[in-house]
Amino acid sequence: MTKRRTAIRPAPPLPIAEVVARLRDEYGERPPRQRHPPLDELVETILSQNTSDLNSGRAYAQLRERFGSLAAVAVARVEEVAAAIKVGGLASVKAPRIQAVLREVRQRRGDLDIGFLAGLPLEEARAWLCSLPGVGPKTAACVLLFSLDKPALPVDTHVFRVAHRLGLLGPRVTPEQAHAILESQVPPEEVYTLHMGLILHGRRVCHAQRPECSRCLFADRCPARPLFESGAAGPGARAVARRLTASRRR
Repeated sequence: MTKRRTAIRPAPPLPIAEVVARLRDEYGERPPRQRHPPLDELVETILSQNTSDLNSGRAYAQLRERFGSLAAVAVARVEEVAAAIKVGGLASVKAPRIQAVLREVRQRRGDLDIGFLAGLPLEEARAWLCSLPGVGPKTAACVLLFSLDKPALPVDTHVFRVAHRLGLLGPRVTPEQAHAILESQVPPEEVYTLHMGLILHGRRVCHAQRPECSRCLFADRCPARPLFESGAAGPGARAVARRLTASRRR
């Protein structure tokens, strides 16, 4: 007699308000990040792509120490810029990207100041940033949230992974689509708390490989937990990993 397999029935997703509340209870209110002028934030965010916060911070500090101003960075030889940011990795890609952005801003605005974005509605400011060369939705959201205090939600690898597993995002949602979907679900005043909480939870518990479901604060209601504990999450996890790899290029 063939043994019947028990179907895996994931728990229904938590409302996003409950996700935010649990993250706040677990990790507290995170202090605001040190605010940079928006163009500096944009440059530092480009430097943060595909590297650690520590290395990108060092690269930004060395860039400012070497050139003194972004105006000097814009007109420097690209090899000199690459040498200054080498510690951040992918310097040969990031140096021309940073210079292209700076030169485009100066051409459009007549100077290197994008503070005017603070006075625009969120979607207009986002569209303007995303029209710059090499600037995608995640980079734009970082500038909007951290420098301009606008309720844009940057979706990095941790945010996307945890939100996907919690059922806040559908299985076919891409990282690019995830920004608008998550922002539409959470009140503007909770965007920062959700962003920081999902990052911390992804780093500490909900790892890309071998998430620690037994000590997760969402263990009772996470739709993905039974899939991981049964070993049924393999192909799905690989699909998410592919999308995450693609998102790192933005």
